Amino acid sequence: MTLVVGAAGAVHFGGPGSERDAGSSASATASAGSTPLAAGAQPVRPSRVEGANGAAGAPGAVPGIGAVMSAKIPRDALQVIVASGADRDANTNNVTLWQRADPDAPWEPFGAPLTGRNGANGWTFTHREGDLRSPIGVFSLTAAGGRLPDPGTGMPYEYRPAFYRTAAPQGQPMADAFNYVVAIDYNRLPGLPPSDPTRPLGDQVGGDIWLHVDHRSPTRGCVAVEQDALTSILRWLKPTAHPMIVMGDVGDLAADTT
Repeated sequence: MTLVVGAAGAVHFGGPGSERDAGSSASATASAGSTPLAAGAQPVRPSRVEGANGAAGAPGAVPGIGAVMSAKIPRDALQVIVASGADRDANTNNVTLWQRADPDAPWEPFGAPLTGRNGANGWTFTHREGDLRSPIGVFSLTAAGGRLPDPGTGMPYEYRPAFYRTAAPQGQPMADAFNYVVAIDYNRLPGLPPSDPTRPLGDQVGGDIWLHVDHRSPTRGCVAVEQDALTSILRWLKPTAHPMIVMGDVGDLAADTT
């Protein structure tokens, strides 16, 4: 049986997103180790990080990021990826990289802006399994992996060619979607490999949200960039810099009030 991670061979749109491949026998398998919400528990936004980084325009703020999201970027974060769509229904986005020398230094751009893709139906604060939307929020980046060998990243890297596969035939863009992935810590345990199936908030809010290789179509919830760009990102990321990703539409990312 071919194990398919995410949804890059999915019947609808490719990308690991928050679901297993709907076209494979693995798609109906529940994630082992996932924990449903306790009875009566209220749904929460699974942005796993809280911090205090100042209001928009303050020295500690990433350009274009308002007070709401800035407050979720930890002070010790020295690397930030911003994936910003034009509106909540957009499935393409601008990806920029930011870094600073220390918590009191201003953010500086790293490299040129990139064009990325996200969920086919855009963005949401209340991501659900199968909604084809990417979650809005601030998430840590603590592990990487892929079907290709480690390209020289400082991140913990899980090289498992047999695991990071899709149902797409070789030679098609979809087949390369998981050549490299960076796990986005949405509804997962930070620091564990991308393949870890644990979903602390339960399966209903989705999971397997990754930064992965673009396959020329919208994703099921992930963010995707060209392989060369992702290779450069992997080499740039450093665990000691506590890297984060801020992702969503322009309006929500720039908001100063909830």
